[in-house]
Amino acid sequence: MQRLQVDRIYKQYGEKTAVNHISFEVGEGEIYGLLGANGAGKTTTMRMVLGLIYPDGGSILYNGKPYSNDELKGLGYLPEERGLYPKVRVSDQLIYLAELRGVSKRDADASLKRWLERFEVPEYYNKRVEELSKGNQQKIQFIASVIHNPKIVILDEAFSGLDPVNVELLKSTVKELRDNGTSMLFSTHRMEHVEELCRNITILHRSNAVVQGSLKEIKSRYPREKVILRTSGEVNGLESLEGITKVTRQENGYIVNISNEEAAGSILRHAIGQTEIYRFEIMEPTLNEIFIKTVGERNE
Repeated sequence: MQRLQVDRIYKQYGEKTAVNHISFEVGEGEIYGLLGANGAGKTTTMRMVLGLIYPDGGSILYNGKPYSNDELKGLGYLPEERGLYPKVRVSDQLIYLAELRGVSKRDADASLKRWLERFEVPEYYNKRVEELSKGNQQKIQFIASVIHNPKIVILDEAFSGLDPVNVELLKSTVKELRDNGTSMLFSTHRMEHVEELCRNITILHRSNAVVQGSLKEIKSRYPREKVILRTSGEVNGLESLEGITKVTRQENGYIVNISNEEAAGSILRHAIGQTEIYRFEIMEPTLNEIFIKTVGERNE
């Protein structure tokens, strides 16, 4: 089942095209990555999905249905910027926000308490938002986006301001929501998070979708140009091998850039004759490398 269907949406501001006929689908229990540099059209796309602005062309369907108050109430949204009132108690404003989404006060209160326990911060119930650290404010804002049990959640830089421990906590929560059937549109500049969480992605550049599809299939389009070599001792003469473009010495081995995959075999044969090898791997391109190559080439 496709929870969210975006079909050729288009948005124009004067002479500027902000989003140019973008299409994608987010299935039930899927985290879909929406990527792009600043100004690429991500925010405009998310605002159209949220019903804050309307496309000039194309359509958006939620569970197969067009825009309506009922469908929009079923969305959750975690913005990049802090959107909570700093001087209002956590319980007062999150219960109020849930009631705006059609949840009873009693159910909202119970949901809030469950989430605070989940994040191991039940003592925040009666605290004002301004009393919390930036990272803990992000936790509360996340709870605000899911307290009404939405079926579709839009996450914009969800892990912003969090330390590594809380990043892992929030990631595990996002995965639990996914596994329970929640569909998510996930936008971030942290490519490693996309690689871990998303199966399908769209990369936007200057209002257009320039890369789109499954992450696995996208990676298969790009050559593997890097070898990881971990050794117990030094390996001399790597630079002289055919097909080697760069050798970077590290504490426990080498990163070797290659112009073609055939060069990897000569690296292995060359290294075996000199030292013990702990790891040898021809690395697939990272999403970060694909992003830079795709967007960078179009900036030239």
